[in-house]
Amino acid sequence: MNKKIHTSLTVAGSDCSGGAGIQADLKTFSALGIYGMSVITAVTAQNTLAVNDVRVLDTDFIKDQLDCVLSDIFPESVKIGMMSSSDICRITAERLQYYGCGNIVCDPVMVSTSGSVLTSSDGVYGLEKYVFPISTIITPNIPEAQVLSKMSINNESDMVNACRIMYENYGCAILCKGGHLNDSSTDVFFNNGKAVFLTSKRINNENTHGTGCTLSSAIASFLALGYDLLHSVEKAKEYVNGAIGQMLDIGHGKGPLDHAYVYRDHVNKIY
Repeated sequence: MNKKIHTSLTVAGSDCSGGAGIQADLKTFSALGIYGMSVITAVTAQNTLAVNDVRVLDTDFIKDQLDCVLSDIFPESVKIGMMSSSDICRITAERLQYYGCGNIVCDPVMVSTSGSVLTSSDGVYGLEKYVFPISTIITPNIPEAQVLSKMSINNESDMVNACRIMYENYGCAILCKGGHLNDSSTDVFFNNGKAVFLTSKRINNENTHGTGCTLSSAIASFLALGYDLLHSVEKAKEYVNGAIGQMLDIGHGKGPLDHAYVYRDHVNKIY
């Protein structure tokens, strides 16, 4: 009997340094036992220090990638990352709906860890109009949540209010990540009008390149494995905290997480 293989698709930008974007998503999928597929929306020249350049792919080619994947290997979940324009948002949402995709996790990538702007105002418009309405959950950090909710966020109470605004506007669950608040390691999960505070120990590690990409793809992984939404978020946070806690130190800037930590001991026993 063939073993059941779970599948997830990431639709996002590429990071040549391997810590974020498509590369982080595929590493996360593999680490959590998922067969991962990818549709690349943009190619970046970046490392742990900065994003030097971004080349956005042609919308027709993105559509062709989506059709090739979705007509052949159906994903049990989808992670959406870097969306550079409203046209890319529109065609992505259209094709996902056409093929009946669910369990859609959107990380509204607007600014990189190094501070580079990755999404234009047109891209934000496209996310709000096309992508968020088909999403199961979106995972903004504090700066992104401030843009989307149009309010200042200074504490956990503000996070809840921002989540409520986004939930009412977009009709999907919200995970507002609190890492940008100096005195908090608490995220807010908001769904069906209720807020759940998810608190974890703050890890003293500046190497957090690709954390948002990793978290969202981990949520998608656990959804593909059959967990409900809240448990998928909780288990994804546990995985990301473990990856940060390995204290990997690669590169000269804010380095990446150790995505492979969950199976490295197993590999070492084999080889």
